Amino acid sequence: MSGFVDECNINVQAGDGGAGCVAFRREAHVAKGGPAGGDGGDGGSIWLVADRNVASLLAFRDHPHRKGPHGAHGSGGNRHGARGTDLEVHVPEGTVVLDHDTKESIADLTHHGDRWLAARAGQGGRGNSRFLSNKRRAPSFAEQGEHGEERWLRLELKLLADVAIVGFPNVGKSTFISRVSAAKPKIADYPFTTLEPNLGVVRTDDGFEMVLADVPGLIEGASEGRGLGHQFLRHVERARVLLILLDLAGWDGEPPEHQLEILLNELGAYRPDLLDRPRLVVGSRVDLVPDTDFDGRAISSVTGMGLPQVIGDLVQLVDEVRRLAPMAEAITIHRPASTEIQIERLDDGSFNVLGRAAARAVALSDLTNLEALEFAQGRLKQLGVETALAKAGVRQGDTVRIGDFAFEYEDDV
Repeated sequence: MSGFVDECNINVQAGDGGAGCVAFRREAHVAKGGPAGGDGGDGGSIWLVADRNVASLLAFRDHPHRKGPHGAHGSGGNRHGARGTDLEVHVPEGTVVLDHDTKESIADLTHHGDRWLAARAGQGGRGNSRFLSNKRRAPSFAEQGEHGEERWLRLELKLLADVAIVGFPNVGKSTFISRVSAAKPKIADYPFTTLEPNLGVVRTDDGFEMVLADVPGLIEGASEGRGLGHQFLRHVERARVLLILLDLAGWDGEPPEHQLEILLNELGAYRPDLLDRPRLVVGSRVDLVPDTDFDGRAISSVTGMGLPQVIGDLVQLVDEVRRLAPMAEAITIHRPASTEIQIERLDDGSFNVLGRAAARAVALSDLTNLEALEFAQGRLKQLGVETALAKAGVRQGDTVRIGDFAFEYEDDV
């Protein structure tokens, strides 16, 4: 079984906030003690962190769940609960985070240390001492802890390489990368020897370094799902330069010119902009056809013929592209919860109130406590929920939903 995994699903569940405490002071010689309930601690959030020491998404294949710790409950004497520690989940550089359902890109963790908030922790509830006022001298309620965010995400790895080596199966890609770098890919004389991408670092005598990616062989129709190449085309996306290897001995009866045409068609069908990428076309396995009339660079990875010249060409191309277009910075798309109150009409005729503040006013309150219910109603009125519902056309007896709570709307008399 391969130890390289470049796509997976992950479930992230941030920790819940601790509940606030209802407590009162009990002191000698004090006739009436005031409220002394402490706040609950916030839960632990979950962050995805790009790490150059992580090679693949293998850790999530059999264990996709990541859960943050909960915050501790508050206690008497105004003692606040401990906060849950944030959980960092390390992923390879080049990991793209997608919405599990829509497959929309949410974040791109390109460089070592890039961080993205995958699941926001629940906030701790306030203790009853927080609700002390001139009108409310002995509040008998506290807030519940907020539930941490939970969701499924899709992770896809796109390797970061200066050069992507593209070609049909068994044209010598693995042998080439093994000769010019310290990479040790599996090499054998049958199609699809390479079942996972290989990375190799090339260092020249003047200290120049570049990363080469040996992408598993493409075949005609790969962009439509044929063969293995369609699984790895994404690894070509980030490469600065394309090295296209053509089998001078002919691959499956296809001459080099036709191989090039097919490969370019597949790259363009997958992503048209790949055809604008700087590329070097090289004939491979020239040792098998020494009398070839190939017009261009020709190499033999077995004998070493032409390898220094090709490396020199690649160094020049990579250096030019680096100076003209540095590797794109990490793109992180933040979608914070809306703070504005919005009303939507559901298919069953009910009204759904959107907005984190409104959801918190209901979710954190113990609505079985009349004092807490009165406070929640006042908070919703302050947020403008009543006004927004009236503008949306709510009527007496209509069902209104706020988070997990549903109730019948009643006009104020």
